[in-house]
Amino acid sequence: MEKSQIKIVAGGNGGGNGLHQLDRPIDVLIDKETDSLIICQGRGVVRWSRRSGTTQGEILIDNIYCYGLAMDEQRYLYVSDVGKHEVRRYQLGEKNGTLVAGGNGHGGGLDQLNNLHYLCVDRDHSVYVSDWNNQCVMKWNKGATEGIVVAGGQDGGCSLTQLNCPQRLFADALGVG
Repeated sequence: MEKSQIKIVAGGNGGGNGLHQLDRPIDVLIDKETDSLIICQGRGVVRWSRRSGTTQGEILIDNIYCYGLAMDEQRYLYVSDVGKHEVRRYQLGEKNGTLVAGGNGHGGGLDQLNNLHYLCVDRDHSVYVSDWNNQCVMKWNKGATEGIVVAGGQDGGCSLTQLNCPQRLFADALGVG
């Protein structure tokens, strides 16, 4: 790809906390309805319009250690917070969100997460979370107070029943995580 074909669409002004900068962006999704990028970075979540001439982002959620993002068909935003070991669902514009996974400190219990990373949401609004330290993927059904281990959970390793530091997750075309 030639340099003339590359276009910076968010940030590009060095790393930092200014609205014209990004701070260690980790995950991104496209909000087709607003033609914008929603970016998980540094200590929060920001939105950058993809329209020409955009020079700064807008803070959607601040003061969290965000690592992963997902959006359902109703445009609820799901955000993993590594610092609080939880996933929250936000209506765009909302600052506090609703707890949908974890939130009981870090640990190995079914009501806990331990260094969660990425997530995805299926059509039934179940949340799937990759849990790095527990070496598993957990499914949290809508309204559940405990998750279900759906992959791994047998210590880290390379056998068919083990995962080794799981990260990125995707739902398939049928909406199944």
